Amino acid sequence: MVLVLTNDDGIDAPGIRALWNAVGQEGIVVAPADHQSGCGHQVTTTRSISVEQRADREFAIGGTPADCVRVALSHLVPTVDFVLSGINEGGNLGVDVYISGTVAAVREAAFHRIPAIAVSHYKQRGRSIDWSRATRMTTMVLDKLRSLPLEPGNFWNVNLPHPSVNDPDPAIVFCPPCTQPLPVDYVVEAEGLRYVGKYPDRPRDPGADVEQCFAGYITITQLRV
Repeated sequence: MVLVLTNDDGIDAPGIRALWNAVGQEGIVVAPADHQSGCGHQVTTTRSISVEQRADREFAIGGTPADCVRVALSHLVPTVDFVLSGINEGGNLGVDVYISGTVAAVREAAFHRIPAIAVSHYKQRGRSIDWSRATRMTTMVLDKLRSLPLEPGNFWNVNLPHPSVNDPDPAIVFCPPCTQPLPVDYVVEAEGLRYVGKYPDRPRDPGADVEQCFAGYITITQLRV
């Protein structure tokens, strides 16, 4: 199986190394050269996109996550069986998928009728992510999802919770995406308005991915382009 791995935190981020380990260090890494978090489904069409080969199976792209998938499919890896994006440092729950570059990469793959999975790790403020544990949780999720049927044009969005050191590995829950908005809170400064919304304080639909992930479950939602 030919895998393409990408992200929006950049090719040097620890999350994509954790994802690479989760798939047994297989696949071809085609990831942004620098940080692209929150870029959504932006694509580059008015300038050249740089392509730097870092290693035999590793390419740094001067563009967005969606650009990475487009370049991979059109130029670098003409035959792709699966696209994986992540592991994002921070959740991509509910309506986050419209903002997320991590999710945009797998949505782009779904446009081309290629199965794809986005993986993100909710991060509690003041705590670092245990990337070896994130690898283990992701391996468990991928083993489950890659055996399930997925209609063309659909993709999976996975969010890992942030368990404490002594917590057992969390259970997996399939659930719908939350439809509630992100907090819209600003403070007035001399330069204008500065966003101060608190991610954990967001409203949530009962039983949907925000509530379930915050409760400590690995959440999986199936989305469609």
